[in-house]
Amino acid sequence: MVSEPSTESVATPTVARRPPLPVKIVLAGGFGVGKTTAVTAISDMPPLTTDAVITEVAAEMDGVEAVPAKTTTTVALDFGKVNIDDGVVLYLFGTPGQDRFGFFWDDLIRGAMGALVVVDTGRISESYPAVDYFEQTSIPFVVAVNLFDGQLRHKLDDIRWALAIDDTTPLVTFDARERASVRDALLAVLDRALTRADAAQNGHR
Repeated sequence: MVSEPSTESVATPTVARRPPLPVKIVLAGGFGVGKTTAVTAISDMPPLTTDAVITEVAAEMDGVEAVPAKTTTTVALDFGKVNIDDGVVLYLFGTPGQDRFGFFWDDLIRGAMGALVVVDTGRISESYPAVDYFEQTSIPFVVAVNLFDGQLRHKLDDIRWALAIDDTTPLVTFDARERASVRDALLAVLDRALTRADAAQNGHR
């Protein structure tokens, strides 16, 4: 006698999903270059900002005449989070841009896998300290020209020359107001960081 096939369902084993890889990225740059705007545009959560109203005293100290429409400024950090995919989540830390808050930077970059150095070509001289700072660290970084009003005021080769960055440092453009544009800039940082990590790992084999 042939037995009937069992109709009982066989439970499939549950495979635990690996949690996404957390990656810390720092957004740095001078005063009013668009760091807070970029974090706000891309963050999947309401961003944590430490904006304060610019007082008359602060205006004199920080030289805000170049950005007269700016009424608040970051006094500690900006923080946001974005899931790139199921495997990677970026934790974003924006630095304050004023020189007087520069002592925060050493703490903010601790544990960072990469950095996006944001540049306003209308005030190129204010970008020198940020570029110089990351050139003195071991953190991979990308220089990103913020397209204010959607315009690129100078050729990228001229910007690279003005900032004195070598050909191995990626130089990209982005619009800090647009989520997709910020995402592309951050992916450039992630790619550079992973490439550097792979090179270091292969070098130790």
